[in-house]
Amino acid sequence: MSPAEITYETDTPVRYDVRDGAAWITMDRPRYNNAQNSQMTYALDAAFRRAVDDPAVKVIVLAGSGKHFSAGHDIGTPGRDVARSFDRAHLLPDHVGRPGAEMLYTREQEVYLGMCRRWRDVTKPTIAMVQGACIAGGLMLAWVCDLIVASDDAFFQDPVSRLMGIPGVEYFAHAFELPPRVAKEFLLLGDRMPAQRAYDLGMVNLVVPRDELEQATTAMAAKLAAQASLGMWLTKQAVNHVEDLRGKRSAMDAAFHMHHFAHAQNDLVTGHALGGVTGKSAAADNKAGEKAGA
Repeated sequence: MSPAEITYETDTPVRYDVRDGAAWITMDRPRYNNAQNSQMTYALDAAFRRAVDDPAVKVIVLAGSGKHFSAGHDIGTPGRDVARSFDRAHLLPDHVGRPGAEMLYTREQEVYLGMCRRWRDVTKPTIAMVQGACIAGGLMLAWVCDLIVASDDAFFQDPVSRLMGIPGVEYFAHAFELPPRVAKEFLLLGDRMPAQRAYDLGMVNLVVPRDELEQATTAMAAKLAAQASLGMWLTKQAVNHVEDLRGKRSAMDAAFHMHHFAHAQNDLVTGHALGGVTGKSAAADNKAGEKAGA
């Protein structure tokens, strides 16, 4: 899709407001189940920056409007903007116009892997409030948060290995969020993981009925907002450091390169970096899985 063909349904894909010391960052593309295009990704980055810069904000909540938290990366809406240039957040070149596999490799270093690592390390505690679908790229947004509160109808899924032959999304935290054998099941089968199982495995902190989700998240945010900022920042750094000592960052780097080898292979074999998968075909596959009770 060329820049001339990109049609955004909104100029504000992310809402921002502050309540009682908590910044609420809300993805707001409900028509497309909060699929992440670059417009949204850069808006999220600006919102995280705004929250970090505000001394009145003690905690950050990341939410998604509508039925679902996030259906993942935008691979098929009129607002899919892979061919558009943006003011970048990292010291990386513009991806637009780069040849072959270099285009996606450069873009995804910026908007996916780089952005997610940046948000994981913000100085304030973060809570993901997850309802409905949290699929593929949606996992990345939930996983960068320190805590996850999920509704009882939420589910988690990364079907990209099964559908595209790609070993998971770019922010490859699967084997840190889940036991290794469960991570393999999650990736190889690509089935939905219900919120309760995610809780039992330690990936989710709290599961509540859908109509209590915002109340429960607000209560958790209030407890954090009452604490000293520096202590929370140091605690985050301590736990993140342990993860990195266990190899999280280097494992993610390796998986990112495998991810882009798979993109290049798809392009060579099928002429399409996603192996021919479109937004419509991915949605159809998911609905089929839902009917089969996956």
